[in-house]
Amino acid sequence: MQLTNMCTYSRPSNQLEATRSPIIHTYKYKKHRANSTDAQTLISFSPSWLAIIINSISISSMDRWQNRVAVVTGASSGIGSAIVVDLVNAGLIVVGLARRVERVKELQKLVPAERRDKLIPIQCDVGNEASVKAAFDAIEQQLGGIDILINNAGTLQDGRLVDMPISQVQQTVQTNIMGIVMCTQRAFASMKKRNFDGHVVLINSILGHKLFGPTPDVAPQINMYPPSKHAVTAMTEIYRQEFMGLGTRIKITSISPGIVDTEILPDGVREAVQQTMLKAEDVAQAVHFALATPPHMQVHEMIIKPVGELF
Repeated sequence: MQLTNMCTYSRPSNQLEATRSPIIHTYKYKKHRANSTDAQTLISFSPSWLAIIINSISISSMDRWQNRVAVVTGASSGIGSAIVVDLVNAGLIVVGLARRVERVKELQKLVPAERRDKLIPIQCDVGNEASVKAAFDAIEQQLGGIDILINNAGTLQDGRLVDMPISQVQQTVQTNIMGIVMCTQRAFASMKKRNFDGHVVLINSILGHKLFGPTPDVAPQINMYPPSKHAVTAMTEIYRQEFMGLGTRIKITSISPGIVDTEILPDGVREAVQQTMLKAEDVAQAVHFALATPPHMQVHEMIIKPVGELF
């Protein structure tokens, strides 16, 4: 596979230490310890506070990621698109993986002309093992490896578990769970063999932590989605323990937004939920915040909700 829109850049030889931002230390965190499994940070706040915090972080906190390679899955719309644009603007080389690769190419119009060659679209179905292998092989061969992985791709199937077509259940599992497993295996192997302290981010959901019942006049919907996201919550801690147990300092972060106004949201849910919703850019800011933390600090789980969310 030949990467399109290849950019010319020099991969940094050393990982720079990020500058500590004083505002970070107003939040409780724990340092990495060689023999400890308790090295994590749990943060929960509203998007308005998140924006204030991000704007307060020194720009140098992203210096360690300049011209590093970030892979974003599900990059063709919604949260994935917002993350791609934000990371390109932050100076990273961003590989956008999506089945609808032409929509990733359209994102180049949303970044400054001098940065457009930093966005590299690749067609990939994360639920297909052969497709994942081809995409990551191309990235390894032509960009030298993966430094950041944003596991964002997901599917939301409408229906009840008791009578949902098995094909839809399988599609949810294959995309929302197996897609993460396959992409993370490749990214982790790339980071470890280069002894690089990279970062893996899982775009989770509030439904990965709690369930909510339907409103009285709305039938149960999206009932395979919460189980798949609860799996992501469990995988986050499993990855943290595995990364540490294998002698790396690779970070893992789960970001769990409340309801987000994107095209993946079924019309029935959109109509039933009469409340303010998050924007895709709010989640992209959360990713930016997690990446900008100092090398010794890891945001293990971040939950963001729109003000007034009912669940």
